[in-house]
Amino acid sequence: MKPLLFAAILFAGPALAQTAPDAVQGEKQFGQCKVCHSAVAGGPDMVGPNLWGVYGSKAATRRSKFAYSPALKASGLTWDEATLDQWLTDPGVLVKGTKMEFVGLPRKAVRQNIIAYVKTLK
Repeated sequence: MKPLLFAAILFAGPALAQTAPDAVQGEKQFGQCKVCHSAVAGGPDMVGPNLWGVYGSKAATRRSKFAYSPALKASGLTWDEATLDQWLTDPGVLVKGTKMEFVGLPRKAVRQNIIAYVKTLK
């Protein structure tokens, strides 16, 4: 086998092994989020806001009694896949001054599963 072909196969292997985001698995992984967030229609705000219907909305603009931080209100973010991925990686890096005290999720597959689940909350 030629060295370049072998290297291409070797480095492509992990990329080929990645699976599609799994909303069912994401619902299980979302369990840690339920400490601060409800995720049901009409559910209460808790330490954090209810996340039902959050996907696709502008940050800090949904009708809620939750007191969003001025930083999040001014962010102009829309909760899409890319933004949620950045947020779940480290909220304080994405929005300096956010009230969300969360260290983030280092594993991309876990973030993608949770995002797939959040997309179903509508």
